[in-house]
Amino acid sequence: MEEFLDKVVQQNPNEKEFHQAVREVLHSVRPVLERNPGYRQQAILERITEPERVIIFRVPWLDDDDRVRVNRGFRVEMNSALGPYKGGLRFHPSVHLGIIKFLAFEQVFKNSLTTLAMGGGKGGSDFNPKGKSDNEVMRFCQSFMAELQRHIGPHTDIPAGDIGVGAREIGFLFGMYKKLRNEFTGVLTGKSLAWGGSLIRPEATGYGAVYFAAEMLDTRGDTLEGKTCLVSGSGNVAQFTCEKLIELGARPVTLSDSSGYIFDEAGIDAEKLAFVKELKNIRRGRIREYVDQYPSAVYTEADPGLDANPLWRHKAHCAFPCATENEINGLDAQHLLDNGVFVVVEGANMPSTPEAVDLFVDKKILYAPGKAANAGGVAVSGLEMAQNSMRLSWPRQEVDQRLQQIMHSIHRTCREAAAEYGMEGNYVAGANIAGFVKVVNAMLDQGVV
Repeated sequence: MEEFLDKVVQQNPNEKEFHQAVREVLHSVRPVLERNPGYRQQAILERITEPERVIIFRVPWLDDDDRVRVNRGFRVEMNSALGPYKGGLRFHPSVHLGIIKFLAFEQVFKNSLTTLAMGGGKGGSDFNPKGKSDNEVMRFCQSFMAELQRHIGPHTDIPAGDIGVGAREIGFLFGMYKKLRNEFTGVLTGKSLAWGGSLIRPEATGYGAVYFAAEMLDTRGDTLEGKTCLVSGSGNVAQFTCEKLIELGARPVTLSDSSGYIFDEAGIDAEKLAFVKELKNIRRGRIREYVDQYPSAVYTEADPGLDANPLWRHKAHCAFPCATENEINGLDAQHLLDNGVFVVVEGANMPSTPEAVDLFVDKKILYAPGKAANAGGVAVSGLEMAQNSMRLSWPRQEVDQRLQQIMHSIHRTCREAAAEYGMEGNYVAGANIAGFVKVVNAMLDQGVV
């Protein structure tokens, strides 16, 4: 195993996020490999860690001053054993090939857990939509899609949104695809309701994470009622995580963005959350403005020089990291445990470092990895694909019920897989094993392709 991991590092230099994701999965599935020697004979590790296709392209566009700008675009089509590639597009300055490969690798197993027929992929660009006008974002999206459209389609690869890609960007991308291909198909998910989107899709990742938390607590005869919750981020996932927490009687007290975080001891209620949605989604403001509206809250500016994030130092019962990868390090994890947190649910992709994960697992708290807990978003994307294929739109209640059923199924699958291999209650092992076995068996059925 270690020799293979060393080979992955050598073949994929300077891609530490990808190395981290591969290492976490493979360490979890070691007992599966020992029980199934045929997997090794079929070089399944080499095949599952190598993308089926990697597309890198330049994206030239004109800014509002008629200056030519150039960004880099990516699409990693990782694995299609279970269905067409499915995964979001991320527009952020931090995007590089290693980030996209890590996200695509995680997406393969996340999608397999949803019970829907979807493979895994991911894409994006180092373009930063912050501070850009709507026209600049439109011109970038049109140039980006002019190349991407060659590689995607409703039966091949169906992208969605991610960090930096919301309803505005999806609209511009879809419009260009439709113009170039002369077809109106469900090639993107996260669309507006008026032209093929699904109800509950914007809410799905946050809602799903909270549903998963409720499932875990239920195994201990507990609920979210009255629980104090730390939430990072203030985008789509964080907003709807807060919304569902409030609905179920919990008390979220923090939100953040790259500038810093707010702590509202009284709790973020429905009225305050409505202000945050207007601030972030319409005005595209910064979270520091929250304290102007609600002076009893405290704003703390981000300090990259700190060894730990002070957001995770507050006393609470539950933590929902919903911002970005590796935002909880080992010291942060210790602070969470010291301050009473016994439920950690990942709304973001891989927001906990290996040291933090090891600590959560060793202490046997209720810890849900992102590939299980935040699968609600891609699950409802899959439901959007189904509705597009049938030219139907399901009512809100039906989509929400299907989402709850999927999260219940993912939770049960993780627990059963962990128990089968003698690791009961370990959701990390359970999620990795269940996702890995399903994908690998499909690959073996389809031959060496």
